[in-house]
Amino acid sequence: MLDGLHVALGVSGSIAAVKTVELAHELRRQGAEVRAVTTPAAEGILHPWSLEYATDNPVVTEITGRVEHVELCGVDGWADVLLLAPATANTVGKVAAAVDDTPVTTCATTALGADLPVVIVPAMHEPMYDHPGVIDAIDRVESWGVSFVDPRIEEGKAKIPTEETIVTAVARATGPDPLDGQRVVVTSGATTESVDPVRTLSNRASGRTGRAVARACHTRGAEVVVVHDGPELPWATVERVETAAEMSDAVLSHADGADALVSAAAISDYTVQTAQSKLRSGQETVTLRLRPTSKLLDTVRAERPDLTMVGFKAETDGDDTAIHERARELQQRVGLSFVVGNDAGVMGETDTRALLVDGDDHEVVEGSKTALGSRVADRLAAAL
Repeated sequence: MLDGLHVALGVSGSIAAVKTVELAHELRRQGAEVRAVTTPAAEGILHPWSLEYATDNPVVTEITGRVEHVELCGVDGWADVLLLAPATANTVGKVAAAVDDTPVTTCATTALGADLPVVIVPAMHEPMYDHPGVIDAIDRVESWGVSFVDPRIEEGKAKIPTEETIVTAVARATGPDPLDGQRVVVTSGATTESVDPVRTLSNRASGRTGRAVARACHTRGAEVVVVHDGPELPWATVERVETAAEMSDAVLSHADGADALVSAAAISDYTVQTAQSKLRSGQETVTLRLRPTSKLLDTVRAERPDLTMVGFKAETDGDDTAIHERARELQQRVGLSFVVGNDAGVMGETDTRALLVDGDDHEVVEGSKTALGSRVADRLAAAL
């Protein structure tokens, strides 16, 4: 996701500084090269050697005659982005006022003057985060085009968010934005139909592919709505649903303001009349009468004839020719921009193999679901 990106990581004196070793590792796992800069207060919490180990680069702990701030963050400097994580109330206030009394704040002033992308990740106690002066400082710096990553509010603290959330923010701040201004609705994961208050009918879809598509659309500038029965996503509007009918209703409610729909969810093909009380176990055979659910893509197409839509088609035979043919039939029937066809055996797995089908042509994508999500987002951008 960050292949070849040079990240200057500014660490200030929040206890959350201990999280930056793992953050540096994750940035590097995503393809970035990292060089760290610390404040004196950060060194009281985290030894620079830890960051040197995590980044495999020397750490800037003071500004010397080498003018390290210019070398890193100046015009034509080494860094492609300055990431301040964690950023204390003190550091945010100094950035807003152009106070340069630490290596981190000096790098920030230099980066802003050089028009370098800056991403700030606040972390502090919640009362400090709610201080009017801190709020004003955040608003002021944000008005300059700086990206802020919202903290997790827990236990009276504004905690540093997950590494995935921070990496996503860096990717959005630094990557191309072909989906800027577009609103994309993504369905993800499985739906579940209740047999009784205890038992359900569902499938093995994990939602990894749908979330990967949504994340890739977000990093390319889109406003993203995710409809699923999965976790909250800091970078998207999430609407939680359980059944196929709930998913259909939710998608229709968002379709009016959407520019595109990517239907990556494995939506139940059948539902059942829900028993009001638990079906008793025993030797007696129980017969369930299944009735088909409505097809989401057909339902949305009837309401939004002009909406750009992408469908997914899972099959069980694993034959590329058969997958291509059935995906093409779906594309033609609903009028889809393209269809992602795959063997159902990849459900729940980390990696995948898929065919991106457009008429008689198809493209094979093999590897991580993150890579598939990126390719789907790129093709969607081209379609829009």
